[in-house]
Amino acid sequence: MRKSETGTPETPTVQVIERLFAVMDVLASREEAISLKEISEKTGLHPSTTHRILNDLAIGRFVDRPQSGSYRLGMRLLELGNLVKNRLNVRDAALAPMHELHRLTQQPVNLSVRQGDEIVYVERAYSERSGMQVIRAIGGRAPLHLTSVGKLFLAADDTPRVRAYATRTGLSGHTKNSLTQLPALERELTKVRHDAFANDNEELELGVRCMAAGIYNDQGKLIAGLSISAPASRMDDAWINKLKATAHEISKSLGFQSQQA
Repeated sequence: MRKSETGTPETPTVQVIERLFAVMDVLASREEAISLKEISEKTGLHPSTTHRILNDLAIGRFVDRPQSGSYRLGMRLLELGNLVKNRLNVRDAALAPMHELHRLTQQPVNLSVRQGDEIVYVERAYSERSGMQVIRAIGGRAPLHLTSVGKLFLAADDTPRVRAYATRTGLSGHTKNSLTQLPALERELTKVRHDAFANDNEELELGVRCMAAGIYNDQGKLIAGLSISAPASRMDDAWINKLKATAHEISKSLGFQSQQA
């Protein structure tokens, strides 16, 4: 077990989680598949307990069973690791450009990623001088269709996926400006695809407007959105060029190559 800052060993407070970690550590110690018997011996757990834990991990694809009675770490861990890697990389790449964009606009600048049917705010650059009453906290969430960054991600989806999203969520609204009908949302997404940026016209919060541009990785995949939030009366549409240039700068630092000449 790892130690805390005081030097005392830290252990999970739930016993089954501690046992799960022990099993994962054993699997991680070997490149090849390991038998149930060996895992049980190395963890000190009863074979039946070890078997139950491995079965549950296999259901979640955290563990693979290449042969009956043998186990190894699964691809789900790689998928999750890549998600974390992308988010950490984009945050690191975005920090300095975000602060420069904030300096130019004097308004909050947000970095967000998609997680399921929501966006999650992962970084921000702001100051009290912006006059904003609502500052999105890091870790905060919002529905895709009510946010500028969320619209970027929906615009990257095809029509069946957008309609499936609408069915799942019901397109609930937060303000009188929220897009709560599918035809209106689809028209908005067509505009986003054409313009290569998105707006939130007081759809999440009355009195607050946002504009967003996409950040892409070396595979050309949309992985995050950069947005400027401002009181509705202060939003300057001229900022979009600065915003798009900053998002492109961050994308380039992640290996993205524009298709434009």
